[in-house]
Amino acid sequence: MTDRTSHDPDDANLTADRRSLVPSFEMSRRQAVLTTLATGFALATQPVSAETTITTDTSGLVAGEVQIPASDREIPAYRAMPATGGPFPVVLVVQEIFGVHEHIKDVCRRLAKEGYFALAPEMFVRQGDVSQLKTIDEIRPIVAKVPDAQVMSDLDAAVTFAAASGKANADKLAITGFCWGGRITWLYAAHNPKLKAGIAWYGRLAGEPSQTTPKHPVDVAADLKAPVLGLYGGADQGIPLDTVEAMRAACAKAGKTCEIVVFEGAPHAFHADYRPSYRAEPAKQGWARLLAWLKQHGVS
Repeated sequence: MTDRTSHDPDDANLTADRRSLVPSFEMSRRQAVLTTLATGFALATQPVSAETTITTDTSGLVAGEVQIPASDREIPAYRAMPATGGPFPVVLVVQEIFGVHEHIKDVCRRLAKEGYFALAPEMFVRQGDVSQLKTIDEIRPIVAKVPDAQVMSDLDAAVTFAAASGKANADKLAITGFCWGGRITWLYAAHNPKLKAGIAWYGRLAGEPSQTTPKHPVDVAADLKAPVLGLYGGADQGIPLDTVEAMRAACAKAGKTCEIVVFEGAPHAFHADYRPSYRAEPAKQGWARLLAWLKQHGVS
């Protein structure tokens, strides 16, 4: 087992004191009032690169915060879709460890410009507001308390919300996620039989089980219910290439439609245009592959 704790900022489960982190659905007063999304970029991502950050406007779109009814509460989410027409195919967008901040919102707007109903629910809402924390070390313990089962349920609620809006065609459903959300993308592809396609950006593929994360993508390869495209960096210090090869082998053995692309020399989070890890060419190629994958598998 390779120790990746010191390298991958989005790997919230590899902490030194994991035993003390157990699921908790009891919200403190501070957590209970967390009902809105972050404004701007998460504090832990500062300073934001002004030279490379991509900003997508809302011209021709309906975009903004919505509330999704879930099993026990409403969940804030960012939604973006074309202002006219519809119903539109649905793409769930799953956040990095930093929550639904400006970058994830911008990804939703990019998808909306392509004709999609893009929806990014805040996955950590019950555990705490990571957008206001200044360091990764402060964020990891909160994210490590988020159970996979809770995330799957909340994503199902997001699909129900989209379908009920009258503007979304939930029969054309896809999911994409980044870093922490990349791992979730693989898991959701094994969870929802109605999913048509998944695109996982540098999500962790293997690891030891815990109460909150009992299985990892390599463990559920045989259960995948939709084709998944994996986009990974060849120089990612947090996701060893042997785990990428293990995922490829597991998908092939199970006869699943998976394509994993490794961009040589690209680090972790190469799509994050607001961070030093951004690499323009792999990001551009990855985005083109994402759009092609959606169309190839009927999400258009």
